[in-house]
Amino acid sequence: MTKAKRVTTRTIVTISIDDKQWLESYSRLQGVSSAETIRLAIKEYRGKVSQGGIQCVVRETAGKWKSLSGDSQEYVDALRSEWERRS
Repeated sequence: MTKAKRVTTRTIVTISIDDKQWLESYSRLQGVSSAETIRLAIKEYRGKVSQGGIQCVVRETAGKWKSLSGDSQEYVDALRSEWERRS
């Protein structure tokens, strides 16, 4: 089984000396490179931001159904039957 090759790129990031020292120390304790620590941090951050995006949509749309009567399944079924009549 061959592993799919991942396309990557390099980047330079300017960080404070304190952050660089922390990064090196943390990475050494974890037994990984500083680059791997950064990759893992980005992956985790992206997951949190994505979840935040979903939570934001839920907050913004909460209660929107209150202006309609009936339940959502009845509403969707009515829309689908209307589409079927048109086709």
